Amino acid sequence: MNNNNDKRLNLMADVYLILFLTAMAAVAVLFGFMPHYVLLNTVYLGIAILSILITYFFGIIPGLIENLIFIFAQAIVMLYLNQTTNHVPLGLAFWLLVPSLLSFIFYGMTTKQQQLQKRNEALRTTLAEQGAFDADTSLRTTVAFLEDAKVFIENNKRFDLPVAMVVFRIRYYNELRRMMTDVQLRELLKNTSKIITSTTRDNDVAYYLDNTTPTWGIILHTDEPGAHIAADRIKNAFSKQLPQSGQLQNMNITLITGISGWDSETMTEPYDLVNKALKETEYDV
Repeated sequence: MNNNNDKRLNLMADVYLILFLTAMAAVAVLFGFMPHYVLLNTVYLGIAILSILITYFFGIIPGLIENLIFIFAQAIVMLYLNQTTNHVPLGLAFWLLVPSLLSFIFYGMTTKQQQLQKRNEALRTTLAEQGAFDADTSLRTTVAFLEDAKVFIENNKRFDLPVAMVVFRIRYYNELRRMMTDVQLRELLKNTSKIITSTTRDNDVAYYLDNTTPTWGIILHTDEPGAHIAADRIKNAFSKQLPQSGQLQNMNITLITGISGWDSETMTEPYDLVNKALKETEYDV
C-alpha cells in the first residue's frame, strides 16, 4: 500500500512538472505573437514569477490573493489601453489566467515533492530505529541485541542461567584497512560474519555491533569458561577458513576477542555487558 502511494506521489509530481513546463512554453510563445508589447509582457512575467515565489514561501492562499490583485491591475491597464488606443490585444487576456495557473501548478508540484521527502525521511527514521538486520553482513544489529539481551538477562534472574558476551574484532584493523581495496573489505566482513554464524551453536545469537570499527558479538547462556571455549572454536575456524578466500589469501588476518559474564551486582543494562567485553579485547595480544 505504501509503495502504491509513493508511486502515485511520484506520478503526480511528474505531471505537475510537465504542466508547469508546458505553461512556461506557452508564455514564451505569447511573447512571439505580441512583439509590440514586449515590455508589458516582461512586466507581467515578472509579476507572475513574484506570484509563484509568494505561493512557495507563504502558501496558496496568499498567492491567490496576490493574483486577484494582479487581475484587478490588469483590468485597469486594459481600460487604459482601450481609452488611449481603442485597441486591446486579445493576447493580453492570457495574463488573466496564467499567473494563477502557474502558481497553482507550482504549488501542486512542490507539495507532492515535499510529501515524498517526508515519506523518505520517515522511512529512513523507521529503518534506523527498527532495523534489526545489517544489510551487508545479514547479521542482527545493536538494536536487536538490546532487545534480545533483555530476554537473556531475565532468564538469568528467573532461572539463574549464566549469560556471557563474546565480541570479536579484526586485529590491526586500521592498518589493514589502508592496504585493502573496497572489494577485499567487503569480502572480509562477509566471510567473517559467515564463519562466526556457522560456528556458533543454534541457541547462541550473533550480532554485527559496529560498522566503523567492525565488531561482532555473540550472546550465550554459558559461564565465562564456556564462552572462552566458544571463542577459541570460532578463532580456529576463522584461521582455517579465511585464507581460503581468493581476495584475502596473502593477508595475515586474525581475530581478537573479549569476553564478559553478566554480573547483576555490577551491571544494570546490556551495554555494560558489551563494554566490559570490548575492554577485554585490549588484553588479547
